[in-house]
Amino acid sequence: MNIETIQAPRGAIAVLSGGKVQITDAGAALDLAMSVRYETGASRLAIDKRLVCSDFFILSTGVAGDILQKLMNYRFKAAIYGDYSHYASKPLRDFIRESNHGKDFFFVSTMKEAVQRLTDAE
Repeated sequence: MNIETIQAPRGAIAVLSGGKVQITDAGAALDLAMSVRYETGASRLAIDKRLVCSDFFILSTGVAGDILQKLMNYRFKAAIYGDYSHYASKPLRDFIRESNHGKDFFFVSTMKEAVQRLTDAE
């Protein structure tokens, strides 16, 4: 996995990309986030969708809720970037839309969009 740090007005943004699935559950997400915070000082994470397990995108598993709650508890903001067009689940599409209207978690198409959303987030 690659970690690139981008300095932004509201704090550093860590861009996580490449490699195999790293985020499989809330514990793994927190371990990764805390390691990134320790290494880069960033509490804003732009995460390549390929680093997130497929169960995250099946809302009935509860994985997404557990991971996002854990990150929120530790004051992380995150944007997961990648292609969401092939998901047919209405609940998932609603979840993505609602998240994108918030200020902590975003689902976008590109790394550039992820960095922009995290830069703009209060």
